[in-house]
Amino acid sequence: VCSTWGNNHFKTFDGDIYQFPGICEYNFASDCRESYREFSVHIQRALNSSNHPEIQYILITIKDFTVYLKPKLAVVDGRIVKTPYYSSGLLIESNDIYTKVYAKLGLILIWNQEDALMVELDSKFSNHTCGLCGDYNGVPIYNEFINGDASYNSITYGNLQKISKPNAKCEDPDETQALPSCNGHHDECERLLTSSAFADCWLRLNLETYIQACMQDKCACNGNVDSFCLCSTISEYSRQCSHAGGRPSEWRTQNFC
Repeated sequence: VCSTWGNNHFKTFDGDIYQFPGICEYNFASDCRESYREFSVHIQRALNSSNHPEIQYILITIKDFTVYLKPKLAVVDGRIVKTPYYSSGLLIESNDIYTKVYAKLGLILIWNQEDALMVELDSKFSNHTCGLCGDYNGVPIYNEFINGDASYNSITYGNLQKISKPNAKCEDPDETQALPSCNGHHDECERLLTSSAFADCWLRLNLETYIQACMQDKCACNGNVDSFCLCSTISEYSRQCSHAGGRPSEWRTQNFC
C-alpha cells in the first residue's frame, strides 16, 4: 500500500514516510516496465481556501482506459460517468466520503476526495513501479533516497517525479529548504496516537513514523489547532491500522476531530 495524506505526507510501498510539498502534477505510482505499462496514477495538489493542501485531481490510466477524478466527479475516456461505473475489469464507486477504483489487473485506489489517497497494488508489480510511491522492492530507502553513491532528500526525490507539461505554471519546491525541528510536539503526538482507541494498532504499524508526521503537522500549523492540523495524520493512522487488520475503536468525539 502507498498513501499520501494531510500536510504533504507520503508513505511508499516499502514503508518510507516523507514530506513533499509540490503543487505540480506528479507521477504517484506507475508500472515502469519499458515494454508495456499496465497502469499509471498521477496526482495534482493545490492549497484550498483554508491554505491547506488538497488533491485537486487524480489521473489514472489502466491499460487503454483514462480515468480523471475530481471531488464528486468521474470522467472515463473524456465522458462524465455516473457511479457505480463498471466496464471490462474496471469499477468506480463513490459516496459522499470516498471515491474508490478497483481494477482487475491488481490495483485498488481509495480517495477521500480531499487530502488522502491510498493505492494498493498486487505483488506482481513488485520491483516494477516508479513515482512518489517508490519502486516496491521491499527495501526502504534504497533506490528512492539512495541511488548508487548519490543520496537524495525528499524534495529532490519528489521533484524528479514531476510530469512535464508545456503550459504548466508551477514552481519546484526548494531543495535546500530544511524542515523545522518539531521535537516540542513529540509527547502530545505520542499521547494522541497511543490512546486506548488505538490499542489494536500499536503492534501493527510503526508508531514512531506517524508520531513524526503528527509533529510536522503541529509545527507547520504554528499553534493553530484546526482539525486539518490535528486530525489528518490521526485519520491516516486509523485507516492504515484498519488496512493492516486492526480495529481502531471510536476515536472521534463531539469536540475532537
